Amino acid sequence: MKIKDSFGLSINSILHRRLRAWLTLLGIIIGVAAVVSIIGIGDGAQASVNERLSGFGADIITVSPGFSRTSSFGGGAPPSGGGFGGFDIGGGGGQRTATVRSSSSQSSSSSVLTTQDISIIKGISNVLAVNQIVSGRSKVTFGAEQFNASIQGVNPLTWTSTTSVTLASGRLLGSSDTRNIVIGSKLASGTFANPVTLGRRIDVNGISFTVVGILASSGSSFGGSGDSTIYMPYSSAWDVVSDVNKNQFSSIQVKVADKSTISQTVTDITNTLLVSRKTTSKSQNFTVTSSEAIKAQVESVTQTLTLFLGAIAAVSLLVGAVGVANSMFTSVLEKTREIGILKALGATNREVLLLFIIESGLFGFIGGVIGVVIALLFSSSLDLFGISFGLGGKSTGLISIQLMVFAIILSTVIGIVSGAVPARNASKLKPVDALKYE
Repeated sequence: MKIKDSFGLSINSILHRRLRAWLTLLGIIIGVAAVVSIIGIGDGAQASVNERLSGFGADIITVSPGFSRTSSFGGGAPPSGGGFGGFDIGGGGGQRTATVRSSSSQSSSSSVLTTQDISIIKGISNVLAVNQIVSGRSKVTFGAEQFNASIQGVNPLTWTSTTSVTLASGRLLGSSDTRNIVIGSKLASGTFANPVTLGRRIDVNGISFTVVGILASSGSSFGGSGDSTIYMPYSSAWDVVSDVNKNQFSSIQVKVADKSTISQTVTDITNTLLVSRKTTSKSQNFTVTSSEAIKAQVESVTQTLTLFLGAIAAVSLLVGAVGVANSMFTSVLEKTREIGILKALGATNREVLLLFIIESGLFGFIGGVIGVVIALLFSSSLDLFGISFGLGGKSTGLISIQLMVFAIILSTVIGIVSGAVPARNASKLKPVDALKYE
């Protein structure tokens, strides 16, 4: 027989037992769809994380109070508005800050960041700009309405150097601003009954501020939304945030001059602060990290989670393989007399073996194609299922051509391997015994 004849006979065999064929295909379809979907979702989540984290800039270092030895991601209670693994990653209008929270539940006075730390950091080589941050939450009053908003005090001179912000209207903070603020887009138009416009006054913890700028919407960010944040000079934030005392800071952002030496700068800042704060690496009470380090850690977690879930989903492929093997054994039994006729007409063992191998391979191939199509439809419809990876914006799985081709080839190979033993048994049948089979 020619190869095309073997394909024709195999397809005809599948079409004549459609119900059993679909039941056999179902195991392969579910397995392939599950594995491809999970890997695609994992890759899509990682791409979304990378997109969000890319806003940090590769030249930004963050210094925060407290130190965690047990986890790279810190611990303890997450910051207001949520968080991920101890990170406070958010900011309105494109702002991206990254702070590693201490895992310690108790904070001593020596763990806080002070103006002395600012001066020390400014004197380190490769440091281009320093943005000291005072953050917390406070009661905000506009008209007769009240809202518990996130407050972030920044250095007006270096704020734009260490973050990326986009104005929708008005202006950014200046060095002479003391009672002026910039607000996020959601706070301006989605929090109060009446929109907050430029020039309007807002009371923050009993102190009146004038709105001079409104940031463009950034959507929900990783770890909380900065669209509901109020930005003011850090000196003004000391007056309205009760969590941070005067001359103390929640975190310090450092912009480096040469990002290629950022790892060395992290080491320099750490060693210098250890000396100035009279502490050692064993009793370190601060954390120094770069945005690239955070990015690498988040990527590692995402990849591990994807691998773990993918391995679980792969079990369904084994179930599909068992289904193919069972179907092929049944097919051999049903076609015993036909095998005898084929051999009596001159078909060789190799041709009979190839006939059943092609049939089992078709099960794997067709199941793989259908499974990939289902995975594509699911991954492109994640928004409809309310899955957003917690990052905001459009969510979609990232299924590459390579992944689709690999999944189809893998399912075909699984089909072939599953049908190998039944095919071998069929090829070994003697024509006389096969023809006498009832």
